Amino acid sequence: MTTATSPRELAHPTRDEIRLEGVLHAFSDPMRLLVLRELAATGEALSCSHFDLPVTKSTTTHHFRVLRESGVIRQMYRGTAKLNGLRRDDLDALFPGLLDSVLAAAARQADRLGEA
Repeated sequence: MTTATSPRELAHPTRDEIRLEGVLHAFSDPMRLLVLRELAATGEALSCSHFDLPVTKSTTTHHFRVLRESGVIRQMYRGTAKLNGLRRDDLDALFPGLLDSVLAAAARQADRLGEA
């Protein structure tokens, strides 16, 4: 994992360090799936405050940390905001079709449950 060189720089796994079991774990939580779906839908980096998750701030922080440490997202600071971007290129290179399959399945489930 690349280590942070300053307090404002966050550690992220390199592409070679991203593991399937970590990615699947990150995908396994409904709140993290919401974040994943929103990032994929917009295709751009979004601030943490953009997401209105029905959990406490500390739990939200935990979910973003799991997504970052698994290699699903990249976080970076812009001024005082922490932006989150989907690491689609890395995930598609390592696990072709996985991200699109998970996103499609999550959308079908949301439609079926009326959560779209």
